[in-house]
Amino acid sequence: MVHSTFTDFDSPPNTDGNDVFHEARRRRTFAIIAHPDAGKSTLTEALALHARVITKAGVTHGKQGRQASMSDWGTMERERGISISSTALRFEHGDVIFNLLDTPGHADFSEDTYRVLTAVDCAIMLVDSSRGMETQTLKLFAVCKELGLPVVTVFNKWDRPGQETLQLLDEVQDATGRMPVPLNWPVGIAGDFRGLYNPESGTYTRLSRTNAGASLAQADELSPEEAALDAGDSWEAAREDCDMAVALNGGFDGEDFLAGRATPVLFAAAASNFGVAPLLDFLVNRAPAPGPRADEAGTLRALDSDFSGFVFKMQSGMNPNHHDKLAFVRVCSGTFRRGMALRNDSTAKPVSSKYTHHMSGRDRDSADESWPGDVVGFSNVSGLRIGDTVHAGEAVSFPRLPHFNAEHFRMVRSLDTGRAKAFARGISHLEEEGTIQVLYRSSGTSQSPIFAAVGVLQFDVALDRLKREFNAPAVIEEALPYEMARDLYGPDPVQTAKAAAVEVVYRSNGNPVGLFRNQWKLGRTMADSPELFGITGDEAK
Repeated sequence: MVHSTFTDFDSPPNTDGNDVFHEARRRRTFAIIAHPDAGKSTLTEALALHARVITKAGVTHGKQGRQASMSDWGTMERERGISISSTALRFEHGDVIFNLLDTPGHADFSEDTYRVLTAVDCAIMLVDSSRGMETQTLKLFAVCKELGLPVVTVFNKWDRPGQETLQLLDEVQDATGRMPVPLNWPVGIAGDFRGLYNPESGTYTRLSRTNAGASLAQADELSPEEAALDAGDSWEAAREDCDMAVALNGGFDGEDFLAGRATPVLFAAAASNFGVAPLLDFLVNRAPAPGPRADEAGTLRALDSDFSGFVFKMQSGMNPNHHDKLAFVRVCSGTFRRGMALRNDSTAKPVSSKYTHHMSGRDRDSADESWPGDVVGFSNVSGLRIGDTVHAGEAVSFPRLPHFNAEHFRMVRSLDTGRAKAFARGISHLEEEGTIQVLYRSSGTSQSPIFAAVGVLQFDVALDRLKREFNAPAVIEEALPYEMARDLYGPDPVQTAKAAAVEVVYRSNGNPVGLFRNQWKLGRTMADSPELFGITGDEAK
């Protein structure tokens, strides 16, 4: 995903009174990503608290705390205590407008996380200080590299026993290739978090726990001399370690950060609201603002071009009183105004912009005007799909989002034949959102659907939502003995696949898909019939 960004450490473009540039520079659009249980929802609450969006942070550790969380609004999320669906939160802090996208951490929902990352300008990687670089952390760093995203690394849970600071920095560099550059340093070992050393100013921010993290932590700024008296040996140890790390890795450099050569590092205990303010300051002063994005041909689309944006998420069931469906659109260029004439580039059909919203979890406000970097929810717009480009004026098309190959397959059966229409409608909604992939044994039929997923938790989510949102309870009838699926191509893909003893199923649009029992079968088929996979000419050699 090629795009450029503007930051306060750049020389600002010559706006000549251009509102688009002015408004774009006020935006910060970012995602919080992490391995499960690193504290993403807790950090989201803490950022909202520090930005004065809420007056009391929800205690988000454990199932009970989910009742108070802004980002985990779904019933199943609150019951299970996990983030299942990505969430958009829009709020202001000073003159800056934040578009925060909180993502699922579990690998089973990696499709949703990937799509969200295509819509942001940078990412906050949250790392559990006791666990370091976990499996999903490494995968997410790799995705950020693929998308060209700058990453800020936050070592969380420093108020609990954990690893040593220098060891954590070494892990980041060894695993990602990004140089970890400390912006602050914890005073006190993990589990004895007393405050933060600020290497740029040489000062000490002493922190005091307040109301178990539900309200802002008290922070006192002390001089080096006062810090030495207050924290003693812990202060001296923090200074020595941090100064050594800065000497070896360098200080913050905006170009290295944006290019992905370096990752700024901060330390925090989000559940206690320790160290969250420095992260908010970094986002305001040093995180990238939206810049021109590349269209499908690789040409950067100027920020002040006609309005354009792309759909990176679909979501229904956000409002229990209305079965409405929202298309989440990242604004890439120009000015969006509610009611303006728009088109879907993939179909050339008009797109209604009459009902549009800015979201804060499940809450929403009317989006009368939006600018590059903003996320706009289009309500009940027919014909929009994930990856579609919406535009005014001259046509533009942004790169389509990749399709993830499923690895788990289940036959599904409705438990109430009298709810057949609701069952079909619910499946259609879930498929459009990307919650689950839906396949059929026969082309053109809606009977006996096969749910296909990247991770098995997607099946639980799909069945739960069918029951809650559409009153169409269903059950897994059979687990199919396949490990992978691939879309089929070529002059006669169905007959070719069947001749190779590959089971053929179909997407709802009629496109054939091959199911393979294992990697060996897939590899054998690719070698014998490369045209089935769209491989031709020199590619097949």
